[in-house]
Amino acid sequence: MRKFNLRGDVAKVLKGLPLDKAPGKDETSCSEEHAKKTAGTASEILYAWRTDKGRLRRNNQDAVIIGNGLLGVADGMGGHNGGEIASAALKDGLLRETDGAEPDGVTLVKAIEKINLELYLQQENDPSLSGMGTTLTVLWPDGDEMLVAQVGDSRAYLIRDGEIKQVTNDHSMVADMVRRGVLTEDQAACHPMRNYITRAVGTETTIETDLIRMRRQNRDRWLICSDGLYGMLQKKVLLELSLKENLEEAADMLLTAAMENGGRDNISLILADDQRDTPAAPAEQMMQDENAPDSEDAVSTTDPDGEGNA
Repeated sequence: MRKFNLRGDVAKVLKGLPLDKAPGKDETSCSEEHAKKTAGTASEILYAWRTDKGRLRRNNQDAVIIGNGLLGVADGMGGHNGGEIASAALKDGLLRETDGAEPDGVTLVKAIEKINLELYLQQENDPSLSGMGTTLTVLWPDGDEMLVAQVGDSRAYLIRDGEIKQVTNDHSMVADMVRRGVLTEDQAACHPMRNYITRAVGTETTIETDLIRMRRQNRDRWLICSDGLYGMLQKKVLLELSLKENLEEAADMLLTAAMENGGRDNISLILADDQRDTPAAPAEQMMQDENAPDSEDAVSTTDPDGEGNA
């Protein structure tokens, strides 16, 4: 399914807001290819990942980001090869900018800002890449905290005590409408403009990144995925399959289920088990709803140290 990049006055008008600004993604078609898959360990995290072009796309515009302790997914958009270029450049840029760095929110935010400008200038100098951009959802373990950086509509879910909670906010037109009470979640799931995103890396000269800090807890399981996964499966199915004890088997089952449900988009996912031996987090620190970044755990890039308003 095609994803679109909303900009400027158009985005504001479509969302029913006062005029100002916004971003989106792309489409291709079919051919057979085996899913890329592997597993590993990093920063006391065990993980398994999968990526596949799905049933309807010619190529895979997603990138799975693993290295320097980072675990993330980028979902590219843009005509021709723009989506692949954007997601791959974001992956390479993050690994470059965090090489040798200690996990830190400021470092992560500044890296995303730098890569955002690089991608923007690249398309400015090459008209064939016009509209290029990418989502980003990435985890970076930092001591007793898990840093989560978010741009776009890929997602991070936290599975704890048998429950699944969406930790990230989608930056999309319909998600904004749900948060404002204009649409229900069921209406948003089938809305014809659900693929219009309002924020993406590389589409503007500056970027705002949601930076979320969550207290780590032993046996937490994280699911990081593109909309090609969660758009094909109900949340209860995501939970049921993600809870399988063996990470490899769980990752395979999630990918297979999304493919069997249509596989209409590129599909990428990382399942990660936190092995860090930390005290149990207070119950109130578990996200209470799917709009997690509206809680006190959310920090925006304009204030990466958490000293101001989210």
